[in-house]
Order: sequence, then structure tokens, then C-alpha cells
Amino acid sequence: MYELIQVGENTFYIDCPAKMGVYRTSETEAVLIDSGNDKDAAKKVLKHFDQQGWKLTVVVNTHSHADHIGGNALLQQRTGCKIYGPSVECGTIKDPLYEPSLLYGGYPFKELRNKFLMAQPTETCLVIDEKGVAHGKNVLPEGMELVGLPGHAMNMIGVKTPDDIWFMADCVSSSNVLSKYHVNFVYDVAEYLRTLDKVEGMKAKLFIPAHTQPVESMEQLAAMNRDKVLEIRDLLLSICGEAVTFEDILAHVFRHYDLVMDFNQSVLVGSTIRSYLSWMKDEGLLNAVIEDYRVYWMTI
Repeated sequence: MYELIQVGENTFYIDCPAKMGVYRTSETEAVLIDSGNDKDAAKKVLKHFDQQGWKLTVVVNTHSHADHIGGNALLQQRTGCKIYGPSVECGTIKDPLYEPSLLYGGYPFKELRNKFLMAQPTETCLVIDEKGVAHGKNVLPEGMELVGLPGHAMNMIGVKTPDDIWFMADCVSSSNVLSKYHVNFVYDVAEYLRTLDKVEGMKAKLFIPAHTQPVESMEQLAAMNRDKVLEIRDLLLSICGEAVTFEDILAHVFRHYDLVMDFNQSVLVGSTIRSYLSWMKDEGLLNAVIEDYRVYWMTI
């Protein structure tokens, strides 16, 4: 775990639960793509950089979820590196309380203010657009590209190195994760499906999603993840065959997939199911009505 693996002339990744990308810009400097889930992950990054004789100059965060930004604070404190992230995401990178607040739908109680849902704050995060521009200046190494991958997060991006290798963040889950957890976090289902369509047709030497093994084509992973979205859609249609409240829908989903509910999973899966309901209502598949001070969902 946390092994540094070379996959291109100047491109590496650190093999860990949320894979981090490394692009060597010179014999003595390198850029990091995401920073792991906590300060211990950051320390492992710095150990690799010290062993290779590299200085960390830049961290590019693909999105603001805690397992991708948890090492930011320590890395910035120890190296003075610049940290960039997409618009909207930068706000949460600097103030991670937004993440559990969004999931919960209000100020999160103590058990939700944990490192799994809320990283340490990053002192400075500069907004970068998909052209690699921050504050009117191109800040990425020559040949590095970004692409928008929204859906899992509001404004997630992928990062391509000049070695024709894409770091794909959380745009897909592995077959093992899909079969074990089923309802993986999605903020915007419509955008997520569009992202799957996009990545399915992308061409490159190698793709490195954060939570599965590198692949030469995204086609199979995109198809599997799309099938799971449609499976969950059909499950919700069956649950909403008669008027039902959100809490009953959520309980049905947990029972159907034999999931274990703790506070973290209740907000992650709960937020995702709310996103599905919103998508399905906008698509004309479901209706919502208010009766006796409750919101009921039902098929049309």
C-alpha cells in the first residue's frame, strides 16, 4: 500500500484507497494530483518525494471529498506548495464543514464531523478552470490537460499528463464496489450519466480511476456504472408504486441491498437517493405530493 508506481516517462501514481497521481516536471520538481485522506497519507507522499529528490510544487485536487483532499493541509504547511481545485469545489476544500452539511442538509451533528466526511481545512485553494487557468494565468505544466467530470461531485475534474495518462477521480466505481455497496455517492444523476457517456469514448494510453485499477479503456467501467444507475432507478420505481415517504424509501433500499446503516452511510446513501428522486421527478418518472405534513413519492 502507498507504493509509487511508474506508468509513463514522467507519470506515476501512489497506490492507495484513493489513488494519487504524480507528474514529474523536472529532475527536481513534481506535481501531485489529489492528496489522500489524511495527514498520514501526506507523510507517505513526502517520503516518496524525498526519496526521489523531488520538491512538491503543486497539488491539483480533482474534487473536494475528504479522501482526495485530506493531505492538503500538511503538504501545504511543510512545502508551501500551491493548491488548485475546480470552482465550487474550492470552497469546500478551504472549509470542509460544507461537505457533511451538504450531505446532512443542515448543520451536521458531532458523529458526522469526522475525517471520513470532513478533511482538515486547506489554508489556500486557488480556483482553476478546465483550461488550467487560475487568476488569469495558466498554472499547469505544459501539456497537462483537464476535463470536466461532474456528477459524483458538483464540479469534479479529470487530469491528463503529457504522457497521455488520465487520472479520472471518482467518475466510475469498480465491479467489486458496485456489487458490494451498490449505491455509490452521486450528487447529480443526470450529469453523472453524461459524464459516463463522455468517458466511455475517451482515448488515451492509460486511465487511472481513483478507486479501481488502471485500465486502457473506460468503456467497460462506464457501462457497468450506467447499468447500476438504471438498476437503482428501476428499484425506486418499484418502491414508489404506491405513495411512500423518503424515510421508507431509504429503509427499503438498505434492506434490498443488505447494507449496514451507520451515520456516515445514512447521509451518503440518503443524499444519493434524494438525488435519484430529484432526477426521476425532473424526468417525469415520479411525482411528489404533500399530505398531512409529509412528502410522499409515487410513480406517475
